[in-house]
Amino acid sequence: MNSICKLVFNLVSSLVPATPPTYVQASNYYELSSSLMFFFSPVFIVDGAVAPVLMSSFPPGSLSDTASKAMSPLSFRKFNLFNQSCGVKDYIQQYKAHMAERSQAIEAGLTLTSHYVDVQVIRREILRLGKNTNKCLDMELIITGDIDRQKNSVGHSQVRGDDKCKRYILLFGKAGMGKTTLIKKLCLDWSKDRTPQFDFVFVLDGKQLTLTEPVYSLQTLLLSVSSFASPCTDLDGVYAQILAASKRVLIIFDGFEELRDYEMLLQTLEKELVTSLQKDSKLQSFTIRQLFSAILQRVLLPGCTLLLVTRPRGAASQLLRRADSLLELSGFTTTHIETYLSKYFPDSELRDAAVDHLKSSSYLNLLCWNPGLCHLVCTVLERSKCSEALPRTLTGLCHQVISEKELLSQLSSLAWEGVKSNKSNSSILPAEQALSTKLREFGLRTGLLVSQRLRTKTDKRGREGQDGEGGGKEDKNESGGVEDGEEKVKEMDINAILPFQTSAKARRKPQRGEFELTQRFAVGLLFQSRTELNRLHSYTETVFRDMVASKQALVTKHLEGLSFSDLSPAQVLELCNYVHETGFTHEESCGETGSRMLNHLAANLPERLTFRGVPLSPPETFIVQNALKRGGAEVRSFCLDLEDSGIQIRGLRDLVGLSNINTYRACIADVITLWEQLKQSGEDEFLQGAVSKFKIHPLKATQVCHIEHLEKLVSIHVRKKLSASQSDSFLADGVPAVRELLKLEFELGPENGPLVLPKLWDLLPGLQNLQHLDLEKSKIGDKGAEKLADALVTLSSLEILNLSQNCIGDEGVKKLALTFKELPKLHCLSLYSNVISDEGAESLAAVLPHMASLTELDVKYNKMTDVGAQILGASLKNCTKMKTLRMWNQCIPYGMFERLQQQDSPRAL
Repeated sequence: MNSICKLVFNLVSSLVPATPPTYVQASNYYELSSSLMFFFSPVFIVDGAVAPVLMSSFPPGSLSDTASKAMSPLSFRKFNLFNQSCGVKDYIQQYKAHMAERSQAIEAGLTLTSHYVDVQVIRREILRLGKNTNKCLDMELIITGDIDRQKNSVGHSQVRGDDKCKRYILLFGKAGMGKTTLIKKLCLDWSKDRTPQFDFVFVLDGKQLTLTEPVYSLQTLLLSVSSFASPCTDLDGVYAQILAASKRVLIIFDGFEELRDYEMLLQTLEKELVTSLQKDSKLQSFTIRQLFSAILQRVLLPGCTLLLVTRPRGAASQLLRRADSLLELSGFTTTHIETYLSKYFPDSELRDAAVDHLKSSSYLNLLCWNPGLCHLVCTVLERSKCSEALPRTLTGLCHQVISEKELLSQLSSLAWEGVKSNKSNSSILPAEQALSTKLREFGLRTGLLVSQRLRTKTDKRGREGQDGEGGGKEDKNESGGVEDGEEKVKEMDINAILPFQTSAKARRKPQRGEFELTQRFAVGLLFQSRTELNRLHSYTETVFRDMVASKQALVTKHLEGLSFSDLSPAQVLELCNYVHETGFTHEESCGETGSRMLNHLAANLPERLTFRGVPLSPPETFIVQNALKRGGAEVRSFCLDLEDSGIQIRGLRDLVGLSNINTYRACIADVITLWEQLKQSGEDEFLQGAVSKFKIHPLKATQVCHIEHLEKLVSIHVRKKLSASQSDSFLADGVPAVRELLKLEFELGPENGPLVLPKLWDLLPGLQNLQHLDLEKSKIGDKGAEKLADALVTLSSLEILNLSQNCIGDEGVKKLALTFKELPKLHCLSLYSNVISDEGAESLAAVLPHMASLTELDVKYNKMTDVGAQILGASLKNCTKMKTLRMWNQCIPYGMFERLQQQDSPRAL
């Protein structure tokens, strides 16, 4: 319940005028979605008042709540409640017992032991290209296919840092994927002595960075402020043990999603500060930011293991260049969903009914891929007793979960203000802010309001405020806020949630993923059933109908006015999500308007539709499938590019099976697996179409697995069968995708290239129609050049060959030269920046007259002298089609080029 409530707040505010100021952030079990975290600045009950401070992404009584209660230095002494002192070993056992108890709490009625589902984590890699590779996490991380993800799955031992070489671990996952739950599981495992390599485990909440007073030490940070902090009378002894054996310490950082200036934590610390931090700092005072920064930069506790947990989009991208292990939480599989339902519904009869009812809704079934959303679906199934129709949109799902809707409008206005401000440190409500008893009880019961105890401080005017960044918002009279809102509907609110803004202001300010979901849900709520929306306001039916109609018209006009050619692949996907959230699948919801928007989308999607580099989750694949299916009704066909989208094989099957897909691209390994599944199930017609529509031209290999996958595809092409048992009639002419591959770029670089070059030499003879082969910077060398020469003999269609920067010398060129004259269509050859000397130049000069089609030869920046240049220049007399011979280097005198140009025109450069 906790994780849902924050969803509709913001959505209501886009429809309902401003109401009394209240900041809200829902605590949640799985951090439902970025928007659910971003709708509201959190509300905390502080000494009887409400203070919205970004201190918690956990439900009451969970990790961050523990930390927040311990944040005030004045409250540290309150922990010393035990009469007897304890040694270090006694403290560790006490700490473990405390952690075991506190880590069990998930939500009301749910415990970690009873509801935890163990999912795999996936090892991720970075694609390092160019100098500026640390700007965006989405662009740096390699998006692998479904089969490769399964191969890269690892156990939780990798998360715990069991590998002594992996001391800087970055674990990320989208909101709702179970990061918070996994942290609790790791803590529980440690408390049960399942990770004996660590004497101490500390969880630090990134939201503590809102505390800016320099009143903390490393000792207080770890032993008093950290989550799960446990009382201890021998702080000095325990702290000394931590410093003495820092290699046996695991520090988990969580909650950095809201930060805007995270990179400041990685800026080099001043020498004076470093010196001060490295002293025995238990009596010194620093800010939380200084201590966090010192730990991240290894100034403090240099030997400890660091586990940083965050979302894939956000400030933690700066850590990619520092982390030596990148891990991602995977979602629920079908088996995981069934396991979770069995835990949520212990009654077998109700569980069977829930499973059957869920299967009737394809979209909700796919939403359960996200563990947090799976929890919401179970909540709806439980309330409805599996007897009511399930919602068909994410907005509808969250809208159904929330009860007591009459209170939402009171909580929505300032939540929306927090979204629009786009700040990480929300302003703090003054202590005198009052809430109605009903609203307060509702907030505390659902977890929207979290009781916190923070130290107050007095400003120059004698007013009390909360310790944290930002000043207090001016209090507004509750009734006045309502009256102002009822007088006029502010169009600026609906304008603020319109997607894909093109104004200069919108372009200057990068948009966060959380705000994208805020916009999506706001649009979704706008098109909800009016019967449901009627419960959220106090307007007359006529006023409300006109208000909703005008805003629906504004959103519809905006979306239909978008230029699809100006949208990126990610924006096209987001637009599909918007149209889906309008509820076009509802029979009675938006009716004609929703259908019109879907038709407009289907009629304007690009015929060459690409989602390359855009992660496609299972529910998003379903949404794209619906849009393309409607496009088929509009007599439109598409060429679909799904490479580097991470689409699951079942989703790939659904899209490829559409009759209006002319061609498609996807991860080769996933496509082959799909073919094998279709053959096993006897779906011959589907299989034939899936094979004939698959394309891979042009192919750019940037990962080792790309060549491994291509090798398998070429093997199928050469053998003309999928399995080892028998030939397949539909493969009588091989695989069309291989026959039509005309360009192959090998871009694995000098580090990874040599690892798979042997596989490349083996598969090249199968690419008999290849016209363009680019092997630049692959560290081929003379031995590789000999292997390449053997493979090139079969490539009679080759027209362009790039062998630049490959450490090829005279021996390698001698072998290659014999092959070059056997390539009748080769017109462009680059041997730029190798180690070819005069002997190699002589080998080339001998074959140039036999290369009838060659028009361009580049041998610049090799080791030839004027002797080699003279030999090559002389060969030009017998090369009538040669247009350009580039051979400049520092060993050739400029006068030689002048003589060559006088003798043979400007062809020699």
